Amino acid sequence: MRIVLVDPSRTVRHIVTDLVQRWKYEVSAFSDGAEALSYIQKDESVRVLITSAELPTMSGVELCVQVREFLANRRPLYIIMMSSNDEYTKCVEALDKGADDFISKPPIAEELRARLRTADRVTSMQCELLRLATTDFLTGLSNRRAFFESAAKAIEQAHDGRAVSALMFDLDHFKQINDIHGHGIGDVVLKSVAAEVAPLPGIAGRLGGEEFGLLLENNLSDAVDIAEEFRCSIERLKIFAGEKPVAVTCSIGVAEWEAGDNIDSLLRRADVALYEAKRTGRNKVVAADSYALSNQHDKWRGAARVLDRTS
Repeated sequence: MRIVLVDPSRTVRHIVTDLVQRWKYEVSAFSDGAEALSYIQKDESVRVLITSAELPTMSGVELCVQVREFLANRRPLYIIMMSSNDEYTKCVEALDKGADDFISKPPIAEELRARLRTADRVTSMQCELLRLATTDFLTGLSNRRAFFESAAKAIEQAHDGRAVSALMFDLDHFKQINDIHGHGIGDVVLKSVAAEVAPLPGIAGRLGGEEFGLLLENNLSDAVDIAEEFRCSIERLKIFAGEKPVAVTCSIGVAEWEAGDNIDSLLRRADVALYEAKRTGRNKVVAADSYALSNQHDKWRGAARVLDRTS
């Protein structure tokens, strides 16, 4: 478990660091709250913050508030406020502002160790809850909400000049697979497809049913090549219902980020390209803007055309 310690006193930092390391925890110590906040923002493995109530550039309470605002429940972090007796009222305020616990300063060794064991239990449970809330239960990929949240962050990199492309893909005639072979085989198909998606470099998610999304740090040409290799890997899948082989293919739409795009518009263009792939024969890759738009595209209601973030 990685811990961040913040205290202006070198003596206190030395005492607490020595104790924590003796218990085989990893600790990074800071004298300044702003430096600690920056470190927590960059290192996602930090699970505990131990901070003094009084700090040079911001108070411990302010640090609690800013850390909670940045994390926004996306990462587990257990915050322990340290205080001397005359800082007790600030600890009460800190609990109202996002701290989870408080301890006297300098801490009693066994008390600190017990509170860290509590922190370990709580953050472990929070990690599992976050995993369940962001993971598709069947495929192990990101679920719809987690995919859109991660993709929206990644698209910001395109403003820095990095290439970003989106793939939207849909299994062909998946309803027939379920109708003919049963939903058990359908689940096997979805898991097998997800196993092909997972190793790809990018942000992948199951958006609903047999629809998937993938965001890549590649230009359109390279993304189309990756999509074609993926399409071939799906076509080669060996899945059987008893002794009968189950044919699995997919249609893929690809779009590259353009100036003015947000994640919704980028995925919508990839989704329209997916519709074009399905309309013109299935089991193919189609790049956005490589075909003439028609009224038929307006009728398409694929995974990215219905951007319901509540599911």
